[in-house]
Amino acid sequence: MARDLEGKVAIITGSAGGLGKALAEEMSARGCYLVLADINVELLDETAAQLRGAGAQLDAKPLDVRDPAQVQALVEGAYHDLGRVDYLFNNAGINVCAELRDTTLEDWNQLIDVNLRGVIHGVHAAYPIMCEQGFGHIVNTASVAGLVPAAAEGAYAATKHAVVGLSSALRIEAETFGVQVSVVCPGLIDTPILESTKYVKFDPDAILKIAPEKPMNARTAARLVLRGVDRNQFLIVMSVTAHLLSWFHRYAPNTSVRLGRIAIGMFRKARRGDD
Repeated sequence: MARDLEGKVAIITGSAGGLGKALAEEMSARGCYLVLADINVELLDETAAQLRGAGAQLDAKPLDVRDPAQVQALVEGAYHDLGRVDYLFNNAGINVCAELRDTTLEDWNQLIDVNLRGVIHGVHAAYPIMCEQGFGHIVNTASVAGLVPAAAEGAYAATKHAVVGLSSALRIEAETFGVQVSVVCPGLIDTPILESTKYVKFDPDAILKIAPEKPMNARTAARLVLRGVDRNQFLIVMSVTAHLLSWFHRYAPNTSVRLGRIAIGMFRKARRGDD
């Protein structure tokens, strides 16, 4: 792979595992200096050691994206120490698989704090720096659930729709200052979020069996993300199913709603009793 990111700096949140780790692996292979950040300190240290062993240059910082002061310190520290911030990947996220009637306010608040405010905190910290330096690329991880009706993931989808909306406005405003913006909308990716998802009254194994496609390999997903970033693509949609669902919702919305009704019917067959 061409080492075409020599001398550039990328901050990646949620980079101890999953898509964030895969992005780090791909970018380090291209010569990029990495600033890895994650709330899981033990796993972050393991990932950093593994990447350093493969020749990567990086810093690893514990980070809770819910805390704006921590995010600000991370981004400003990277800029101060390294002299530039070329990429910010707002990648940290969580999921709750639940019908809205079963979604608690605690679930809502956790999803909003991590998935939405975490992105806001990253943008708030990095965008002024990128404007000042006259370049940079902000990449926000959303989901196909941020583009289409998402049965049994309404609260999660609400945060991801918000990330897409934020990213679309930011892209228009930022281009004048030389700053690029992309939003990643994958379908299922084989990452730890599949195991860490909170399932409310659903059997996770049954839900995965209903899924229309197998989860995409994380390294494959990372390569697709970086291909889109290299092309300054705004909406980076991955997987055949994700493309089809987003196409239907945009050009045949009534069909999209019918597909959603079919999906919730299938999910409810996998629904467990009150527990």
